[in-house]
Amino acid sequence: MHADDRADGRVERPAHPAASATTVPATTVPATAPARTGPRAVRIAAQAGVLALVVGATSAFAVLHKTVTVDLDGQAVQVEGFGRTVGQVLADAKIEVGPRDLVAPGLHDAVSKGEQIVVRHGRSVEVQVDGEQRKVWTTALTVGEAVDAMGLRDGDVRLSASRSEPLGRDALRVSTQKTIHLVVDGQVIDGVSSADTVRDALKEIGLVLGEGDHVSVPLDATAVDGLVVLVTRAATDGQTRTEAVPFDTEEVDDPGLAKGQKVVVTKGRAGVRTTTYETESVGGVVTKRTALSSVVTTEPVTQVVHIGTMVLPDPSQVKVAPGSAQAIAKELAAARGWGDDQFACLVQLWKRESGWRINAENKSSGAYGIPQALPGSKMASVGADWRTNPATQITWGLNYIKGRYKTPCGAWASFQSQGWY
Repeated sequence: MHADDRADGRVERPAHPAASATTVPATTVPATAPARTGPRAVRIAAQAGVLALVVGATSAFAVLHKTVTVDLDGQAVQVEGFGRTVGQVLADAKIEVGPRDLVAPGLHDAVSKGEQIVVRHGRSVEVQVDGEQRKVWTTALTVGEAVDAMGLRDGDVRLSASRSEPLGRDALRVSTQKTIHLVVDGQVIDGVSSADTVRDALKEIGLVLGEGDHVSVPLDATAVDGLVVLVTRAATDGQTRTEAVPFDTEEVDDPGLAKGQKVVVTKGRAGVRTTTYETESVGGVVTKRTALSSVVTTEPVTQVVHIGTMVLPDPSQVKVAPGSAQAIAKELAAARGWGDDQFACLVQLWKRESGWRINAENKSSGAYGIPQALPGSKMASVGADWRTNPATQITWGLNYIKGRYKTPCGAWASFQSQGWY
């Protein structure tokens, strides 16, 4: 045995000049040792892969799982859904929507936790307009909303049910404003009425019929726009006679209406003139009648017509980004019967008020949100998420505009003249 060999088989090696004083056993594994390839190494790698999949799936589930509030045909419902878009979340929550339904934000828009989604299911409603039967598809919840969606102005129609009444299955009868050409007492009176029958239309215009007077149209016939009614007075031997007194028409410029638009603000009503005669008779037959006095017993009511002077924003210049607050507003405004011209006014109005920012706040007054509700807490009447949800703010804002100004262009005109609305 060599003198340097140890009994345990290890050999004492001379230290490398650059090595430390501590000796390193020959069996130490180098820092770049080859990877293990045995069964235990394979098992560890598989477990790591499964863990990565679980973590990834959990993260994806957390991102895609949403709890949202759905305003479903006027009823707030909290639902849980799985998806990235409004359509995916609704489908997962088993809420079906079709091509005639209103959904805001849109089906392809991204949705986040806590968001409010408005869903209005469309349905067919029987509507009788001035005696003409028709079927109308609508997403309206009330009679008033249905009439608005048909583009009919509040003061221009008579309804068979209250505006606030829920829209039911029964046929809705609507009588629109129309012009009746009344030929009576040697003159023509162009009256305006929203009555559904000729009888009621003549009453609204102010015509007083005497006993035996003849009317060219049956009194119970449906009143339609442009109808001509000829009244032939009955011959009388009496000493008094009544005649219709035409009303005047006054036109007033209105900057709150679109240029060229005309609205009858006060309907004209014919007056009544009573004339007293002195008569002479021969053999019971009146041979001479002399007017003794003529008095207007009922004064006519002047018809007031507002003529629009406002130049509307150009709708073609309004660009709306999908999924934006403006896109939501456009859908909700359209559901009320407001077209591109009214939406163009709305864009300008809320651009000036808040820049369409949901968190826009006026520190001095307390006005808040897209419509600048004052105070902002008023919007809680629509939803508890009024601070963060554009659909809630817009719904409240449109309700406010409807109640105070009738249309967005009316609100925009007020803002332009006063600096507020």
